[in-house]
Amino acid sequence: MADPLGGEVGTPLELTVTGAQAGLRLDKALALLAADIPGLSRSRIAQLIAEGMVTGETGETITEARRKVKPGEVYLIEIPPPRPIAPEPEAIVLQVVYEDAELIVIDKPAGMVVHPAPGAETGTLVNALLHHCGASLGGIGGALRPGIVHRIDKDTSGLLVVVKSEAEAAHAGLAELFAAHEVERQYLALAWGAPDRADPRLAGLAGVGFEPGGWVRIDTPIARHPTDRKRMAVVAGGRRAITRLRAAERFGGERKPVASLLECRLETGRTHQIRVHCTYIGHGLVGDPVYGRARRLPEDRLNADTYDALLKFPRQALHAATLGFRHPVTGKTRRFEAPLPPDMCRLIAVLRRK
Repeated sequence: MADPLGGEVGTPLELTVTGAQAGLRLDKALALLAADIPGLSRSRIAQLIAEGMVTGETGETITEARRKVKPGEVYLIEIPPPRPIAPEPEAIVLQVVYEDAELIVIDKPAGMVVHPAPGAETGTLVNALLHHCGASLGGIGGALRPGIVHRIDKDTSGLLVVVKSEAEAAHAGLAELFAAHEVERQYLALAWGAPDRADPRLAGLAGVGFEPGGWVRIDTPIARHPTDRKRMAVVAGGRRAITRLRAAERFGGERKPVASLLECRLETGRTHQIRVHCTYIGHGLVGDPVYGRARRLPEDRLNADTYDALLKFPRQALHAATLGFRHPVTGKTRRFEAPLPPDMCRLIAVLRRK
């Protein structure tokens, strides 16, 4: 059975070295090649190498993490099954948008981690769901990523669907919809500036195109940043990522706006995809501590209080506003919307006053 968050359960992960990794240490090269697979950090891969879980294509066991790799070399990584966890129920209030016997849709607040992980074993969405659903939550208890078929970042707010039922049809069916890009996902974001098809820099970027209705289509590969593993980036050889976005509202001038409210539609669901693509086109998200970058603006463009509000926004201004999919059990089309959270509403109100 495929794991939508990375890899095939029980099947060795096969990775082929490209020219981009030539001459690197084995642990670093494999970490870069497996950048989109949760749980395979460089330190974890080094541990697997030491445990004899990495082999070459001829079957020899590789035990030296410092070994230099060559283009074309193929390595197989045996990934042990996830160790069971037993998250405890916690009485955390949830904003439930929809619930039936198989699924539950949550409007997740910013600041909440989706599932337990080292350093965040409590206070997660899974802990809250265990309390909310109790004994009916068959698909949540005991697995490393119980019932979770997609995720949104800790500091991104908005809609998330979780599988409750133990029935294979529910979990596998929903996972297949995400894998086939048959789920409607629309986000709202506040970005610095606004994309403009008249901008020669934007028009000249590889993978950027324009569609009717003011939409900008970004189609690039995304992978772990080559030198900073905490970041994702547009990297040759990465996994294909497609985002469509347009400015729904501009603030601080129509020709050269200070900021804009972006409507973003995902065709794929790569890690940090919207944040990476917005930065790639030169319009990073307001408040983004990893990818965003505040801009210096002429004093006549923005008053001090408004600029201060933009600079001090405490998280990436990103909200999963719409989620639509075909119910994996009933076959009915379901579509849900979540209003912008109060912090983004307040910032937009400040921008509109200017």
